[in-house]
Amino acid sequence: MPQKEGETNYKYEDYAADMAYHRIAATSDLVNQKMLITLDSGATFTFEFIKQNEVTWQCGSQKGTDWYEAIEVAPHTYFIDMTFVDEPRQSRTFIVNTETRRVLSVHTIMREGDVGKEPRAAQDFTPGVLGDPTIPPTGIKPGPTRDLIGLRALYIYNPNQCFEHIYLNEKRFGWHCIVGPLKGESDVELDTMYKFDINQYILSWREFGLPVSTVFFHNWDQMRETGKFFAIGEDGKIANTPAGALIRKLSVTFYPEDMQPL
Repeated sequence: MPQKEGETNYKYEDYAADMAYHRIAATSDLVNQKMLITLDSGATFTFEFIKQNEVTWQCGSQKGTDWYEAIEVAPHTYFIDMTFVDEPRQSRTFIVNTETRRVLSVHTIMREGDVGKEPRAAQDFTPGVLGDPTIPPTGIKPGPTRDLIGLRALYIYNPNQCFEHIYLNEKRFGWHCIVGPLKGESDVELDTMYKFDINQYILSWREFGLPVSTVFFHNWDQMRETGKFFAIGEDGKIANTPAGALIRKLSVTFYPEDMQPL
């Protein structure tokens, strides 16, 4: 299938290069460690991190040995991203706090066939628990949030690439390229916002114009964003592109309390 699905005048490759310039480096903390994760959906995952970038996993009757990357995005908190040899159009990202034992799973699927006017990517967000599920975790349970609505911020991906984000409501955000190959381009995308902990957010979006999706962890204590783009490139192949940015808040709009919810 061709990459260009909407009315965009650019390709994924036009802006995807060098998006990891400000990204936090991967860690080897999980090597030789085992994890049990139980999601609220009932799905149970077991992991054995054999070495950096190689994990053996099982979920029900499904199992495999695949690529992973782990990044410590906040104290005791890991962004664990996985791709699958047998399911190249899918990825899973787990946000795991090893102290509170809170987990959020983001399952991304690049759908095939006719998806109508919807984004090609579909994503499922499911909270969970690390370790023994009969022992209650501590801290905040990850859940949808309205905290970002009204925020305008700059995301600096590298010295030559900067985007403005405007969080419009619970389902849409706008982006605008301030500096970079897409300078002057802008669009509004379908997004999902979750609060993971105090000053910690997960933002993911699914683009309409191109087969592109994202998963990003926002650490407002550090004012850093860490994540990835999951896309179909111009060559028709799946790209799992690392990305990260420095965040600068511009302004926040506060809506009157007597107005209807956005």
